[in-house]
Amino acid sequence: MNSFFNKVALFFIVAVLVISSIGLSPASAGTPFKDVSSSEEQILYLYEKGLIHGISATEFGMRHSVTREQAVTMIGRALGFDGTERSTKFTDVSSSRYSSGYIQSAVDQGIVSGYPDGSFKPQQPMTRGEMAYVLSKAFNLSKTSSVFFTDIQVNHDEKSLYSAINKIATAGITAGTGGGNYSPNKELIRKEFAIFLARALNSEFKVTFQNVTIDTLSSTTDNLNVRTGPSTNYNIIGQIHKGDIVEVYGYNNGWVYGKTGSLTGYFSLSFLAKNTPIPTRVMVIDAGHGEHDPGAAANGLVEKAVNLDVALRVEKLLKAKGITVLMTRRTDVFYSLDYRAAFGVKNGADAFVSIHSNSHGSTTVGGSETFYSASVANDSKQLATFIQNRLYKAMEHPNRGVKAENFRVLAANPLPAALVELGFLTNSSDAAKLATSTYKEKAAIAIADGIEEYYIWKERQ
Repeated sequence: MNSFFNKVALFFIVAVLVISSIGLSPASAGTPFKDVSSSEEQILYLYEKGLIHGISATEFGMRHSVTREQAVTMIGRALGFDGTERSTKFTDVSSSRYSSGYIQSAVDQGIVSGYPDGSFKPQQPMTRGEMAYVLSKAFNLSKTSSVFFTDIQVNHDEKSLYSAINKIATAGITAGTGGGNYSPNKELIRKEFAIFLARALNSEFKVTFQNVTIDTLSSTTDNLNVRTGPSTNYNIIGQIHKGDIVEVYGYNNGWVYGKTGSLTGYFSLSFLAKNTPIPTRVMVIDAGHGEHDPGAAANGLVEKAVNLDVALRVEKLLKAKGITVLMTRRTDVFYSLDYRAAFGVKNGADAFVSIHSNSHGSTTVGGSETFYSASVANDSKQLATFIQNRLYKAMEHPNRGVKAENFRVLAANPLPAALVELGFLTNSSDAAKLATSTYKEKAAIAIADGIEEYYIWKERQ
C-alpha cells in the first residue's frame, strides 16, 4: 500500500478516535452500546477492528452529528498536517481553538475553503455533500457511471458535487436517501459515517446503486437511436419507435438516460415528449329556479325565464369553445338544490356555474355580483373572479364584487362552483338591460369567456 493510502487509513483510525466514533449493539457479541442492534453489521465490523468507539461506555450516539472542524482535524492528523494552534484566515476560528492549526493547514493545502463572509463555521455539522468530497478524495475514487439523483444537478466537472457523489455511488458506498434523492444538505450523522466508512473499507458491505424512474416520456419519431452516452459521438446500442415509452432515470444536457424494454441508455430529448393527458373541460350550467319556483319578479321580468335565456346562450358559446356543457335544465322545469349540487359529480363535470337574477327591497340597488363556494375556496374564487371581472363591464353597471357564500347549491357542491347574479330585476336600469337580447347576449359572452379563462388558468397550475 502506498504512502497515500497509509495516510488515508491513519486518517480514519485517528478520525474515529477523535470524534469518539462508532460502536455496536448489546445484542452483538462484545458490544456495550444499548443503541446499536445486532443487525448493524457495519458498525460491528468497525468496532471489532478498533476503528470506532462510542460517545460513552454504553452509547454509540447513532444520530449525533459530525462537525466541520472535527472532519478537518481528522483529515489533518491523518495526512500529517501541522496542527499547531495558530491564527487562521477565518473570523470564527481563533488561534486558541484546538482545530485551528489543522484548519489553516487544510486551507494552505487547498483542501478546504470557507464561506463568502469570511467564516468557516467550525461547529456546523458536516453535510452528506461534504462527506462525498471527503470520501472520494480520501479513497482516490475516480470511476463514474450513469448516476442520477433528482436533487443533484448533473455537472461533469471533476470538482463538482455531482462528480463526488457519482464516484461514491459508483463505488457502492451510497444508494441515496430514497425516492431518487441524495440529500446533499442533510447533516451527516455518526451512523451514516460508520456505514459509509465500512463500505469504503470492505467490499462485502458495498451496495449496488440503482437509478429510480422519475418520469415517463414517449418517442415522437421512428428509429430513434439509443446510445451509450449523452451525445451522437457515443455508440448506438439499439432503436425505439414512435409511441415507445421511456422510463426516465435522469436528464443530461438535452439527453435522457433511461430504459425502454430491454434497452437502457441515452435518448435525445429532442425526440421525446410527455405523455400528457388532454385536460377535461366539462362545465355544469345551472339556470336557477324553474316551473313553480319563479324566483324574483319585477319590472315585467321573471327570474326563472331570464336565467334560462342567458344559460342557453352560455351553453352555445361554451360549446363553440370546445367546452363540454351539462345543463341542469333546458326547459321550464324544477329541480331541488341538492339535485343541482350533485348533478355535476354524477355526470363527470369538473366545475359548476349557477345563473341567477337578483332583487332588493330598495329599487336603487343595482349591479352584478358573483358568489363562490367556501368549501372549494381557491378554485371557486378564481372561477367567480374571472366571470365577475367581465360581467359587470359587459352589463355596464356597478361591480358588487366576488364573495364567499354558503348558498345550498354551492355549499353542497364538491366541485369548484360559482353563482352569478346578473343584475337586479328590482332596479329599473338593470331590468331594462336584462329585457333585451343585446344585454343578455353580452352577459352570456362575459360568463362564457370567464369560464374559458378559468380553464386556461387551471390547466397552468
